[in-house]
Amino acid sequence: MAAADVIVLLQRIWVEYDFVWDPETEFPDLFTFDAHYALPRGAFWVVRDELGRVVGSIGVQRVNATTAEIRRLYLDKHLRGRGLGRALVEEVLAWCRAHRYTRLVLWSDTRFEHSHRLYDRMGFARVGERTVPDDLNNSREYRFERDV
Repeated sequence: MAAADVIVLLQRIWVEYDFVWDPETEFPDLFTFDAHYALPRGAFWVVRDELGRVVGSIGVQRVNATTAEIRRLYLDKHLRGRGLGRALVEEVLAWCRAHRYTRLVLWSDTRFEHSHRLYDRMGFARVGERTVPDDLNNSREYRFERDV
């Protein structure tokens, strides 16, 4: 899996939402991929289409001994609502169980309403909100949490 392929997916989504595109600022973890997603710190999965193009992604990263965080859950627009997001989150939950994490958290931009419906259906609780400092897209994010 190449982080560059995930960045191409993210660029399509940033265009969809009319966000300012600055990948080094928005996704620093993807430029130091192994430091965030290599075992034992985390894991990363992608969905590819029939042409091999990355059309979906999800990562998980260790926060502490009991908590992991979902990162970079994205799907191309035409794939949303088809169960792929749920399948990706289920993969992360299975990984968390296998690695003995008991809590799963994430932050999601307030504009990603489709994702929020998924998190609600999967038993995540919305427990906070923040404004991302120095963010080019003036992002506000909701925090979601659930037991694994």
